Amino acid sequence: MQVRDAYARLMDDVVLVAVEIPQVGDERHKNWAKVVDAVDTSKASGWAYDGPFIATGGIQDVPIGSVVLVYGERGSRANPQITARVYTVNPDSTLSLEAEAKGKAWARTLRDPVEKCLGVETPAVDLSYLTDDLLVAEMKERGWRVERQ
Repeated sequence: MQVRDAYARLMDDVVLVAVEIPQVGDERHKNWAKVVDAVDTSKASGWAYDGPFIATGGIQDVPIGSVVLVYGERGSRANPQITARVYTVNPDSTLSLEAEAKGKAWARTLRDPVEKCLGVETPAVDLSYLTDDLLVAEMKERGWRVERQ
């Protein structure tokens, strides 16, 4: 019998390690963590990060190689100071800090580093709609010599 876990993978395929998930904010405010499985690039908020939530401030079992996003707030309720960090989970039950962002723009700031950690490549920009003359002019403007083959 095969059992599925919260990460939608077969239990036989997942190697879990016990990791101390830090709490980056004050316990009186919002604090959460999530194992990020995917990023929705159409969103620039915290809703862009897909994956199961895990508790902060204690030990959690997470898959080796996972990307963990930790969010926390400090300060007053009227003016909370936001900190968000991205970690990768190592086989020795440690976390490697990959990126950190502060302030209200944290979600968009961390989107590219999270995608890099997940191994998601940024798609190439499609320039096929531009005319050849326009492309040649731009390349020459940048100091390139361009010849038609």
